[in-house]
Amino acid sequence: MTDGQEFRTLAESFGGVAAEYDRARPSYPQELFDEVERLSGRGLRGARVLDVGAGTGISTRLLAARGAEVVGVEPSAGMAAQFLASGPGLALVRGSGDDLPFHDDSVDFVTYAQAFHWTDPGRSVPEAVRVLRPGGALAAWWNVMDQEEPWVRAAGDRERALLPGAVRQFDELETAGEQWRRLGLEPVATVLRWERRTTVDDLVTDLSSRSYVAVLDADRRRAVLEGEREALRAEFPDGRITVPYLLDLTLAVVPG
Repeated sequence: MTDGQEFRTLAESFGGVAAEYDRARPSYPQELFDEVERLSGRGLRGARVLDVGAGTGISTRLLAARGAEVVGVEPSAGMAAQFLASGPGLALVRGSGDDLPFHDDSVDFVTYAQAFHWTDPGRSVPEAVRVLRPGGALAAWWNVMDQEEPWVRAAGDRERALLPGAVRQFDELETAGEQWRRLGLEPVATVLRWERRTTVDDLVTDLSSRSYVAVLDADRRRAVLEGEREALRAEFPDGRITVPYLLDLTLAVVPG
């Protein structure tokens, strides 16, 4: 795990790459929200949802499209500005999961899309439980490219060689359930498989929005991105890529 200052530097890097993040990060399949409803035992339509660490609003917009009364919660000014530009009419509150500016027992879902690992679980999980109504659900999910695909594994090897120690999976991917049980929650976890069709250029833009790349100085960042573009172009000369994802979902219902 990174130290406190490095963690803050990485977390704060997203504001400077918010446009790239919104343009090139993967979305989420509708099956994810079907699974959230199934595991929680309640529908999203009409439910009050806090989408915490909402970023540019990729998941917030999808939750709203499912009929949820959703409020994005985002600490970064740059990400919040992109959120408002990309989702006019959606509600946004500046804040973080570690200190939610909402009343007790006031929402039906607290969701984290690609964001739970930027919180302190010792604070964020109690905060989620505090604002959730009895029977409400805390849900966190992550898109992770499937390392069983040879080209994905090769791309990861290149990144780790160029940026040793920078490319890592956050511990919360494996330990979220353990952390939640300490608060009396009984999490369930599932993995969905899906694919998106994109381009080499968009995948490189996606890489540019990763915190460990965003914090590099301009010359090194350019070299990393152009090197990856060249490698992907060699493997996909038509510039088109189908990217396989594992979508990790962990969800727990607050006892009611």
